[in-house]
Amino acid sequence: MKFSLALGAIVAASATAFVPTQQFAVKQQSSAMQMSFTSDVFSPQEVKFADTTETIVKGGRDLFPLLPKAFEGVKKIGVIGWGSQAPAQAQNLRDSLDEAGADVKVTIGLRPSSPSYQEAQEVGFNEEDGTLGEVFEVIGDSDLVILLISDAAQAKLYKEIFAAMKPGATLGLSHGFLLGYLDSIGESFPEDMDVVAVCPKGMGPSVRRLYEQGKEVNGAGINSSFAVHQDKSGKATDLALGWGVALGSPFMFETTLTSEYKSDIYGERGILLGAVHGIVESLYRRYQRQGMSPEEAFKQSCESITGNIVKTISKIGIKAVYEELSADDKKIFEEAYSASYMPAKEILQEIYDEVASGNEIRTVIMHGERLDRYPVGKIDGTDTWQVGERVRAARNEDDIPLNPFTAGVYVATMMAQIDVLQEAGHPYSEIVNESVIEAVDSLCPYMHYRGVAFMVDNCSFTAKTGSRKWAPRFDYILDQLAYTAVDNGKPVDSALIKSFLENPVHEAVTECCKLRPTVDISVDSASSTKEIVIE
Repeated sequence: MKFSLALGAIVAASATAFVPTQQFAVKQQSSAMQMSFTSDVFSPQEVKFADTTETIVKGGRDLFPLLPKAFEGVKKIGVIGWGSQAPAQAQNLRDSLDEAGADVKVTIGLRPSSPSYQEAQEVGFNEEDGTLGEVFEVIGDSDLVILLISDAAQAKLYKEIFAAMKPGATLGLSHGFLLGYLDSIGESFPEDMDVVAVCPKGMGPSVRRLYEQGKEVNGAGINSSFAVHQDKSGKATDLALGWGVALGSPFMFETTLTSEYKSDIYGERGILLGAVHGIVESLYRRYQRQGMSPEEAFKQSCESITGNIVKTISKIGIKAVYEELSADDKKIFEEAYSASYMPAKEILQEIYDEVASGNEIRTVIMHGERLDRYPVGKIDGTDTWQVGERVRAARNEDDIPLNPFTAGVYVATMMAQIDVLQEAGHPYSEIVNESVIEAVDSLCPYMHYRGVAFMVDNCSFTAKTGSRKWAPRFDYILDQLAYTAVDNGKPVDSALIKSFLENPVHEAVTECCKLRPTVDISVDSASSTKEIVIE
């Protein structure tokens, strides 16, 4: 098993040093952040997301000729690590910059003893041409250091990394976790460097797969948020946008590092990973109690989500799932939605508060300390996922059902996640990507192809830690509160259904659907990326 930790065993970080500060106070806001930026290289455009206007940059391979200007002054990019994101980002950057004719070398930084050394060599990085080297040597030689080791390792090694960087170099991140950790211990990034983030809204293998699969249609990939945390040079925005374009992102939207880590860590514990796992487990048992065979129960729960519901959401939006149901099925959807929304939101609000307070960051760091004694284990050995293997083997995509009760539970949880982020003041671009697009276009296709572990374990160490922690909570609360409410005949909350149908996020989702890639990810096609399977 290889984690998103290219530094192998160095995952321990001092949890005792983690003291939440006042900066982590949980504050509820009532309106979304207004995001706007300018660029000297690319052409930002304004997009109306519901009742707000945001600025984005649309990607595409036709923008590759602009990359040399965006990366002006950068001769060497050091990609540090080889986990979920690093293989995809390094290869995409290398291929895009080569196609653009940019004189920029992409080099991987790993421990010489790392088992990932061979994997990097297999996709064209090697010591002979200077594209593969020892971690701190690569950091010291690079103009842009893209730090893609695990979050726990970043918390352990940040002082050594900062000290190794040469003057004028830019620190690049794909997650705001390190800022959250530094805030918690009263420290900050060195003031004399640019600090930027480009954060693809999908697991690393999907970033590479969609890039490869979109080469003939002006590009396809995974949307990215970007943040400019420090801009000493005055060029940080264009560099971040160039990085996103080179990754193949269909569009880039602005955020802050703080907003990114709160929404990202929260989202993967919710509908992206943890919640959908809990939903499937609970519905699988429920449907069998109602008399279904195990195979049919799996079809009506997991298959209904991954093979039908999310495909509708991806192309035409969340509300379309409801609108395309028959009158009788709409009643079943409403019963499930009404009963599930508040129990799901209770857990989701708790998750958000745990992330915002710093507690969830501490959980990840402490897990890193225990990892040598308690390695990450399989999560697909239960009856649910064993039956799922048989169902997938006999699958006919045209016969996958859309179960209205399953749809009600899934959509209620997705909407609850959205509402928590709305109430906390996140921008719509971030809300939709962290709660909808990443789920339906990046993650669920992996669960559809090979089960829950194939989805969860190809994500970061932080994500798989959180998913395993919170999935049982969703399973429990839905079983105990939501399904019993339906069984006991609790009336549908008509105001809640009205709120769902009139939620302004649907307008934002519609706009994002217009910006989605023309290519659907193919998980079983040939690719230079390697997915993780825990044996």
